[in-house]
Amino acid sequence: MSSTKVIHALYNDDDILMDAVKQTRKAHYHIEEVFTPFPVHGLDKAMGLAPTRLAICAFIFGCIGLSFATWMMWNIMINPTGGWPQDIGGKPSFSYLQNMPAFVPVMFEMTVFHAAHLMVITFYLRSRLWPFKEAENPDVRTTDDHFLMEVSVNNNEDELVSFFQKTGAVEVKVVEKH
Repeated sequence: MSSTKVIHALYNDDDILMDAVKQTRKAHYHIEEVFTPFPVHGLDKAMGLAPTRLAICAFIFGCIGLSFATWMMWNIMINPTGGWPQDIGGKPSFSYLQNMPAFVPVMFEMTVFHAAHLMVITFYLRSRLWPFKEAENPDVRTTDDHFLMEVSVNNNEDELVSFFQKTGAVEVKVVEKH
């Protein structure tokens, strides 16, 4: 198993972190990861990360939910070979289009249900957060009030340490990453 060195620069303010990320990218150092106790607005853009495609997944999952709701209601309420079509509350049987106004709430709820639940599953799979996974947080203070930037070291350890001390880091240390 190979190990590589990384710099852990710890900050106590999100504005200082944002400035440090911008300076680090301007100096052409590779930022491996940034750990924060809360979402920092604009951090993904400052790090140069590509926009997420989760919205496309949400739309597809909503379409799946809408399709499932339509299929389910047709089979339960309309399909004459699928059981006993029912005339509930005076709604005419054997016509999906005539029943459509009564089906809209069910279609909406199934769309939202599928989009929400499948998005959570997709997020966990994409983030590789499955049950019983060991935490990858390098410093417990990042869950409370500190921000940590992890930058890879390429035989420039002393240069990086002095660079991050100048960016306002409260602590800079070199760590072996496995």
